[in-house]
Amino acid sequence: MQSAFFSEVYQAAEPFLPVAFTALAVSAAFLTSMHVILSRRDPGSSVAWIALVWLAPLVGVLSYLAFGINRIKRRAESLRPIEDPCVTIPAVDPVSMEEISEFLDAHQARYLRHLKPLVDRVVRRPLLPGSRLTPLFDGDGAYPAMLEAIENAQSTINFVTYIFDNDEVGRRFVDAFADATKRGVEVRVLIDAAGLRYTFPSIVTRLRKAGVNFARFLPSLFPPSIMTINLRNHRKIMVVDGELGFTGGINIRAHHVLDDQPRFPARDLHFKVEGPVVAHLQEVFADDWQFTTDESLRGERFFPPLTNVGSTLARGIPDGPDEDLDKLRWTVKGSITAARDRIRIVTPYFIPDPSMVSALGVAALRGVEVDIILPGVNNLPFVQWASNDHLRPLLERGCRVFYSPPPFDHSKLMIVDRTWFCCGSANIDPRSLRLNFEFNLECWDPPMAADLDDYLSSRIEQSEELTLEAYDERSRLVELRDGAAALMSPYL
Repeated sequence: MQSAFFSEVYQAAEPFLPVAFTALAVSAAFLTSMHVILSRRDPGSSVAWIALVWLAPLVGVLSYLAFGINRIKRRAESLRPIEDPCVTIPAVDPVSMEEISEFLDAHQARYLRHLKPLVDRVVRRPLLPGSRLTPLFDGDGAYPAMLEAIENAQSTINFVTYIFDNDEVGRRFVDAFADATKRGVEVRVLIDAAGLRYTFPSIVTRLRKAGVNFARFLPSLFPPSIMTINLRNHRKIMVVDGELGFTGGINIRAHHVLDDQPRFPARDLHFKVEGPVVAHLQEVFADDWQFTTDESLRGERFFPPLTNVGSTLARGIPDGPDEDLDKLRWTVKGSITAARDRIRIVTPYFIPDPSMVSALGVAALRGVEVDIILPGVNNLPFVQWASNDHLRPLLERGCRVFYSPPPFDHSKLMIVDRTWFCCGSANIDPRSLRLNFEFNLECWDPPMAADLDDYLSSRIEQSEELTLEAYDERSRLVELRDGAAALMSPYL
């Protein structure tokens, strides 16, 4: 009876189905096109999506709903709403434009000083005077300094990292945190949930047994939270007693202790930080900790008055797919535009977007010496293949690319005109600049920038330069491999 009824209904409606389907497809394509126009900034991408939704009715619309909308940013903003961000009042006056001009010589002041107002507006954190940074090379230099700081802690230790391996280095840090906890120090350890999975079993059980207060950043990697697999906390920050900080690119793993001759050695660069800018490290940790645990860290116990201890002008730059989106990207582009003599970049993962490739190329054409130092052998081959595909326009315009010899170099550093440098956790790739939560320091310090620039000169002397001729000698198969990997750049 029912089947006969539905059969009669279908027969009655059948003449109108093509018209209804056409109306639905046209309406969906029209509404989707409106959304594309109103929400997308890349004209080429917009045209491609509009063409797809009209040429492939409904299929194009469904594809856009699945892949065309930036749900990463929406998801990050919903997870990390701007309710009570941690912002402190510095005990020192922020640096003014007049002080920047006095800080630089006449040649530098003519151009480089214009970088300050740009970063002021983008980052919305003040450039502070009076800090001191000490470079720490590899785990051999960084870990002893960090462990000593933990051993001497009096009141608080706040620590966030991406990878915390369950190996001899990780266990050494767990023991140090446990000893500090027993002394009455408030210890807070935040580890990215994805970073915990680099060793099995993870360090979590050992932390729990040792009585260390810890939390995992976005622990769920399964539906309905599958989108969080791309929202990783890649920051590396430690603040002791609110006064002494550490930040840079180094994770907690035995790979970085080169003196121990690990099976997969990795170079890296970290910094010991003192002075007023330590408050910026603490602010970022406090926001991450409150988001993860709902515990608010405020007051003088966490933010004591910090006075001048050195000559570095510095500010923290948090970056992520939430309210901090593109802060680091704009800072890097601004520094490229401001450069007049030399730009040096060392990064393990180099997949620049077209605008950054253009900025670096224009700088080289202006006569700026642009040096890019990459690992000769990458620990992530797919990333290296994708990186290769971006190098030709840089080489054509006069940028120099160097491949450093083993061990694999995980360092992240950018130096401009031997005066300004940017260091921290971010790579020059879409994952760092669009998906991860990162933290970098912007620093104005000609003597230290010159020392770091000299260090990179020594690295260049040991490296092999990639020429345009050598690049063009790649086989067609290698070109095809690199081009295919480059198509996956947004996800690497």
